[in-house]
Amino acid sequence: MENIFAGLVLFPFLIALALVFVKTNTGRRITVYSGCGIIMAAVALFAGNTIFTGTTRTAFPSTHAIDMVMLCAEFAIMILVVVLSTKHKKHYCSLLSIAQTLLIAYIELTKPLHEPVAHVVSDRLSAVMCLIVGIIGCLICIYAVGYMRRYHEHHKEYADRRTFFFPMLFVFIGAMFGLVLSSNLIWIYFFWEITSVSSFLLIGYTKTKEAIKNSFRALWMNLLGGLAFAIGIGICVFKLDVYTLGDLVASTGDMAVLAVCLLGIAGLTKSAQLPFSRWLLGAMVAPTPTSALLHSATMVKAGVYLLIRLSPAMTGNYAGMIVSLIGGITFFVASMLAITHSDGKKILAYSTVSNLGLITACAGVGIEEGAWAGILLMIFHAVSKSMLFQGVGAIENTTGSRDIEDMHGLICKLPKLAVIMMIGIIGMFIAPFGMLVSKWAALKAYIDADNVILVCLLCFGSSTTLFYWAKWLGKVLTHVAGVKPMTDLTTNGQWVSMWIHAALGILLCALFPVISLLAIEPMLHEMFGSVNAHILTVEDMIIMVLMLFIIMVIPFISKILVKRFPYKPSLEYMSGINMGDNRKFDDAMHEDKKVFLAGWYMEDMFGERKLWIPSVAVSTAVIVIILIMAVGGAI
Repeated sequence: MENIFAGLVLFPFLIALALVFVKTNTGRRITVYSGCGIIMAAVALFAGNTIFTGTTRTAFPSTHAIDMVMLCAEFAIMILVVVLSTKHKKHYCSLLSIAQTLLIAYIELTKPLHEPVAHVVSDRLSAVMCLIVGIIGCLICIYAVGYMRRYHEHHKEYADRRTFFFPMLFVFIGAMFGLVLSSNLIWIYFFWEITSVSSFLLIGYTKTKEAIKNSFRALWMNLLGGLAFAIGIGICVFKLDVYTLGDLVASTGDMAVLAVCLLGIAGLTKSAQLPFSRWLLGAMVAPTPTSALLHSATMVKAGVYLLIRLSPAMTGNYAGMIVSLIGGITFFVASMLAITHSDGKKILAYSTVSNLGLITACAGVGIEEGAWAGILLMIFHAVSKSMLFQGVGAIENTTGSRDIEDMHGLICKLPKLAVIMMIGIIGMFIAPFGMLVSKWAALKAYIDADNVILVCLLCFGSSTTLFYWAKWLGKVLTHVAGVKPMTDLTTNGQWVSMWIHAALGILLCALFPVISLLAIEPMLHEMFGSVNAHILTVEDMIIMVLMLFIIMVIPFISKILVKRFPYKPSLEYMSGINMGDNRKFDDAMHEDKKVFLAGWYMEDMFGERKLWIPSVAVSTAVIVIILIMAVGGAI
């Protein structure tokens, strides 16, 4: 296990180092493709063996030398943050970084481990996360090679910093492997901070005023979560004599609940839950591969991964109250706000925040059904959302716009990209694809947990998601007479990534009952000690297979019907003389007028200016009040 851990963590760092010195497109493509191929093969072998054999491996029982190296690296990260924060006069970031680094150093130096303890644990859940990070993360890197070349061809105003950009992608992936495989809380914290700083640097890639502002917002919010993490570790070490995540989950008492509350708050910041959602929304200024990496495979999944790990320790206590309520509120509010935007990346960003809220609430209820739904949501969301971000990026590179209004008739302009977007969108909200099935399981978990508030938030939040997904899908698939296909500028590498994503989305839909049986339910046995046998019945699987079959058959039937009964366009009534194409008319003043369709975004009803401040105030109050209650109980 030591070799596996070292390989998965260190190899991406070595690829990152090599990419610093690669200056040509060809050299970069060869390095990224070969490195990603090796990582994906290694992850598939490791995760497959772990999932199917059910073997839990441990490693690194005694690591004093490695601990000291990590401590030095933590101070190096602190110095980097302080230097950059001072340069841009963001002194609060410096204070947050200094406070948590000194606290961790004090813990490590004053109360080191006296007995051997496994610093690394590999089980089914960590293997699933490694698959998400390794497969989806590497596909995003492959996509980025072609995308970034086109990006700088279209954006001459930005300095070409690809020798910085690609190394940071692989540093991010290496840190995520370290985070999900670590069991020691200080090791988790170390890799946690690397992901925070890496995302900060990636968001600020273009060095524009807006990019710098948004990158520092992401930094201070994640550093705030890091400080809560560090305080939680201090409680674990000094009050509970606990050093690993597994031992914390097994601990009881009010002090353990307080520690879980603090780690839960860290998870909320990393997964961009209210009131910390702004950092993820601001990350949209970065190039699309950064958005895809932060929103699907890595950054945000670190937060929900930690919360799912803590789920058995959040049953019916203050920690569960904080996490489940904040998750439910975020799911509902973010789904409402997604309706009010036409920018494709903003819609995807709000959708991400919303879906992460649903996963967070599933973890917070602290029962096996909720964890089952949360894990499936995490898997399906990673695939579909990564594909959608890549699709939007490819559309923007070709058309110069990512506004969904400009995607009207995309099936006629860019048919292959329209198919990618169609698969991604239906994967997010149409049965029997996994996101909808997981929502059904989440609803059942909330009902079984007698949480009426979460049931209401899920029902209303799910109904609002229908608005923006259905509207977007309708735009993409609308047939517009007379529109000719455009020249598609998408590169081969981008197509490779997007088609693999599409295939994965369809395969997951068809095979997720098998995934549940072989991987997720045994995983829940390990976490909770029992599994509700009625999470997924044979009847449920039969219904979902029939629904999938019907969805796949409909396009073929439609094609036959179109050939049998060809479409005959008819002239529509207009406020003037129809010019013959249903898109222009001659009005009463003999002026040419164009006809166009535009979506209704209801911004005046519940836009950001109406919902954002109240939702931040409510979520902040929930965290503060319940945290005070948890502190009072512990004292």
